[in-house]
Amino acid sequence: MNQGASGIELGTSLGYLMKEVASALRAAMEAVLRPLGMSVTHYSCLELLAQRPGLSNSELARGTFVTRQAMNVLLQALEADGLVTRSAQPASGRALPTQLTAAGRAQLATASAAVKGVEDRMKSHLSPKDQDALRAMLSTCAASLRA
Repeated sequence: MNQGASGIELGTSLGYLMKEVASALRAAMEAVLRPLGMSVTHYSCLELLAQRPGLSNSELARGTFVTRQAMNVLLQALEADGLVTRSAQPASGRALPTQLTAAGRAQLATASAAVKGVEDRMKSHLSPKDQDALRAMLSTCAASLRA
């Protein structure tokens, strides 16, 4: 399936294969999160807040790969559901730091277990050494594209 002058062979294109993995991973994550009433972005937001409390809307948007506007809508919903709190006043500048509530941490614990199951399935045929090598290679690829 050669694309002639472009030189892209989909079966061996690293970019295409990475997109295929990303799509399959997202679909598998959505499948386990949907019964919990969550999306991947919802889960990612809670996970980021658990690991880095106090992130702003902009920081959460960057970390979950959505727009600031989309993150603001999500944060409003999470706040209304009692999963996060946001300060009424910014600590500095205009950013309103966000924190998980006890209910948010409880929802995250359930979701994290489900997502860990997906990730465990994804890497089940890779040895620990291969997993380490894959992490290093993917990190190198991302850094190369950011440079």
